[in-house]
Amino acid sequence: MPKDKRYYGKKRSVRGGEGLMVVADPLSYDLHDLETPSTISRSHIKGHLQSTIIQYSPMAQLSHQKAHLPTHSERLFGLLSLPGKEEIQACWELCRLHNNIGFWVVWLPAGIRRVSLPSGGFRADDSIAAWSIAMYYHANPTVPGLVCLHTAGLFVPLCFGIKSLIMTIDDLLDYDVDALVERTKNRALPRGAISLDRAWMFFALQVLLGVYLALTVLKPTTMYISMIAWPVYIIYPTLKRWMDFAPIPLGFMFAMGIFMGWSQLSPDNNVPWHILVPVYLSCVFWTVAYETVYQHQDKVDDVKVGLRSMALFCAEYTIPVCTASAVCFLLLLAYGGAMNGHGAAFYVSVLVAAGMLLSRMVKTNVDVPEDCKNLFLGTPRIGQVILAGLVVDGVARRWVEGVPL
Repeated sequence: MPKDKRYYGKKRSVRGGEGLMVVADPLSYDLHDLETPSTISRSHIKGHLQSTIIQYSPMAQLSHQKAHLPTHSERLFGLLSLPGKEEIQACWELCRLHNNIGFWVVWLPAGIRRVSLPSGGFRADDSIAAWSIAMYYHANPTVPGLVCLHTAGLFVPLCFGIKSLIMTIDDLLDYDVDALVERTKNRALPRGAISLDRAWMFFALQVLLGVYLALTVLKPTTMYISMIAWPVYIIYPTLKRWMDFAPIPLGFMFAMGIFMGWSQLSPDNNVPWHILVPVYLSCVFWTVAYETVYQHQDKVDDVKVGLRSMALFCAEYTIPVCTASAVCFLLLLAYGGAMNGHGAAFYVSVLVAAGMLLSRMVKTNVDVPEDCKNLFLGTPRIGQVILAGLVVDGVARRWVEGVPL
């Protein structure tokens, strides 16, 4: 008899020759094992599963659901109860606080740019915000260094918050897909460490805290600039379901700190777009380069699940395309630095970053997941090298001109 799979909301029902088998929490199981009632009963059930597999006749389905359907009060109590150790760990993982790559990507551009360019933000993100601050510092010798350091420090919790929000909403909107991908199937939601309702509540709390911090810390102009990227935060997790070029909007979102850093420091809210836009675009190219390579880790599962990616689109041409994107990143960054009047220290840092990025890129085998991961993990170091060059350049200029640091 042919077998077919039927889905009822969050429940998965598999109809075989006889009866009906319901998995109450399918995401806690290896979905590749869900074929027939017999194979389900033999599937390897992990110790942390929250539900059991129940076999009964179709007539018993309705009464069973009614008997186990939680009341509104029970659901509200479960939603508002204090989190346990496992849930706290799950929230930590949802925010990716165990992996701060996202912070450096967001913070470095803002910080760097702020010191040496009249704009700022970095997402690779965190790095981007720092670049901007460093560029502002170079372009405005009358601004004390402590003011710039204080501003860079204010962006630290904001960038952590942005990164955490993006990671959490990504997991919430992708929890069904994550359960089918080898690299992500053990994340907090797919493995059942936290319920979907509780995860959404945790996200809401992050939003409330983030809005409060933004209203408290950021100037109105800086806030308005940041709001340009807000819709992308929500849309981005869905992009791989319907388009190949998700790294591009990701870059536009991550690099917004370039403008925010400079805007936050500028007393008249003046943003030198002719300087910052090239740097902003350079960060977009940078994001495309490392993110496309990173996507190759999941390409086998993406094909099985039916997802799209720039890695699949570029295929065997990934390294040439990403190398060209990396070169655009370096050239546009150097051009923005030239427009801002940067000197030797900055260009040395760009050359060092170029050597680090391009040498790693040409050696990467996109069919080896560990290679792709290592290139991605080297991203913060590249941003930090450029930030160091911007800071040294700003300090050197003040020292040569006899201006207090």
